Amino acid sequence: MTIDLTQVRGLFFEESFENLDIMESSLLDLEIETFDEELINNIFRAAHSIKGGAGIFQLDEIVTFAHNAETLLDEVRDRKHTVTQTLVDLLLRTGDILRMMLTASKDEVNYDSQEVQVCQNDLQKTLVENVPKEISEQILDDKVLIENRYEEQEELIAKEWHIEFKPEAEILKTGNDPINLLRELGELGKLEVVANTVEIPDFTDLDPQLCYLSWQIILHTTATLADIEEIFEWVIDECELNIVDIPLEPKSQVESLPIEEPITPPKTPENFIKKIIPDKEESVKKIHNSTDSIRVGVDKIDNLINIVGELVITQSMLEQIGENFDITQLQDGLAQLERNTRELQENVMRIRMLPISVSFSRFPRLVHDLSTQLGKQVELILSGESTELDKTVLEKMSDPLVHLVRNSLDHGIESPEQRKQAGKPEVGQLHLSAFHQGGNIVIQISDDGAGFDVKNIKNKAIEKGWITEEENITEEQIYEFIFQPGFSTSQAVSDLSGRGVGMDVVRRNIRALGGSIEVKSAQGKGTKFSIRLPLTLAILDGQLVRVGESIFVLPLLSIIESLRIQTKLVNSFTGAVEIYKLRDDYIPILRLYKLFGIENTTTKLEQGLLVIAEGDGQKIGLFIDELLSQQQIVIKNLENNYKKVQGVSGATILGNGEVALILDVTGLIQLFKNQTKSPTHLPLGAIRYE
Repeated sequence: MTIDLTQVRGLFFEESFENLDIMESSLLDLEIETFDEELINNIFRAAHSIKGGAGIFQLDEIVTFAHNAETLLDEVRDRKHTVTQTLVDLLLRTGDILRMMLTASKDEVNYDSQEVQVCQNDLQKTLVENVPKEISEQILDDKVLIENRYEEQEELIAKEWHIEFKPEAEILKTGNDPINLLRELGELGKLEVVANTVEIPDFTDLDPQLCYLSWQIILHTTATLADIEEIFEWVIDECELNIVDIPLEPKSQVESLPIEEPITPPKTPENFIKKIIPDKEESVKKIHNSTDSIRVGVDKIDNLINIVGELVITQSMLEQIGENFDITQLQDGLAQLERNTRELQENVMRIRMLPISVSFSRFPRLVHDLSTQLGKQVELILSGESTELDKTVLEKMSDPLVHLVRNSLDHGIESPEQRKQAGKPEVGQLHLSAFHQGGNIVIQISDDGAGFDVKNIKNKAIEKGWITEEENITEEQIYEFIFQPGFSTSQAVSDLSGRGVGMDVVRRNIRALGGSIEVKSAQGKGTKFSIRLPLTLAILDGQLVRVGESIFVLPLLSIIESLRIQTKLVNSFTGAVEIYKLRDDYIPILRLYKLFGIENTTTKLEQGLLVIAEGDGQKIGLFIDELLSQQQIVIKNLENNYKKVQGVSGATILGNGEVALILDVTGLIQLFKNQTKSPTHLPLGAIRYE
């Protein structure tokens, strides 16, 4: 059977990038001048796995580069090198180069070969340097010995090695692939391989995570027993291995050949089949399809299977009811169908959920590099890493989070000298946390740095003409200015970031996900950004409302309350804005029928309802005719099928087949400001009752 390697090529890249993440996080966890065997082994295994996988797909340049890294890491394991900051930085750079090479190979584009060569030279240089003198001399002696060995290769005696290799069933779960070992053996000489398939179970009982094969191998080579044992060194505790040599007549050097089908195969039992592994000259087909994927836990799949089973039972029950109609049984069946459908929907949505650690994992490296570049000492604290979020939301939040973290490092946390003068610890703290709250997920980025200078922000707003010196606005309203395009209080331009520069983009991206961002700060004590996001972009809990003959959907999480309007509490502001006094708050009223040009609707406030909704920390009262039912809404993208409409986040299909628009409260507030010519920089909370 011929195996099309293109089917697993995408999986190789996915696992290689995961190994690079493991390698990076383990390097960042290493303590200088200490020896942590577990972490060092993690790093070595990651490099070893990448090299082995690259070999399968004939990515020779990656194999060569990864081999140098693996050799250095092997010497670190043997304590021939001390863990220094220089060594850690070199290995981090090595990981970056491997990532660049793998990405280029995956996308079938070129990469900077000069950068690869520079790093490779540094790796080879480090192999001799930074080790005790006696070890360095031994390395050089070994190098000469190896060179002499190749010069005298013709005098070596070729042997026929018979190898029996039976890995344990669990070997694949430890990240070791027997095929990689066979390929490495093939580099020592001419190889004949026969696979024993007797232990392979019936297809229904087969576990794809277990290895059922064992191999009988004949290797023609001048290599020594030590050379062969070295290949199996990493799996020696996970296999049965027997190696026997049969000397042959002296002959010239055996050329190193890839694994290939022998011309005269050995006599084998009936339960053996020949395994032919493609040689290096066999080209690998290019991949043009996306390899985007999600790894799903078995428990989630089991839940889906169980629910589908319940649906089948329900369907059979309804079919029988159709033959012998009974209204009571029909109602019970429909209720059960509703429960099954909802469970199925929830479990399918759960498959798209990934832990936020997928996004958080990039920040230890980012903080390490930037704090070094800025000459600052920063401790990164991560919490709530197991909190799950929709894959799409997670991916689109990546850039905003990076921007906020860079801002905190660049302009939030002070230098060690400044912190010492302020009576703070020299090491600043940056805290990333995630948690569920009220059906949403909240991500917080907080630091114990200098905080915002409220006076400075207000002066900048006055300078831009957004407010006057006489205006008395709250601290929360002042923070709104940092989200305006081009707003910055930085005295000098930084090549990293500017506190405020790009914050409008951050908020725009968060709003596009149906989320909001708020900021709290105390000068000299620190700043906290809180981002509130929906768990998923595909389904939301909605409140159906009627305006005239039109039906709209309001996200349930945006609604604070709904009420009958008392006209005595309604007044106008500057003759253009109606406001409603609700307890100690003043809420602007937006008549939806006016906004959307809907006729045949209620126009008198006392005859309709006011829905108090909130978006981006601002409240607004939406005037409607009637509240209808609440239900889960499947969101359909409006922009892809029509065009972007401000104040509308999407559409959905109701149970009767009609289309209803899903309202975006934040967008409605912006529309309201534009129509009433209210200054966009001024929060609606600044409007006061007259």
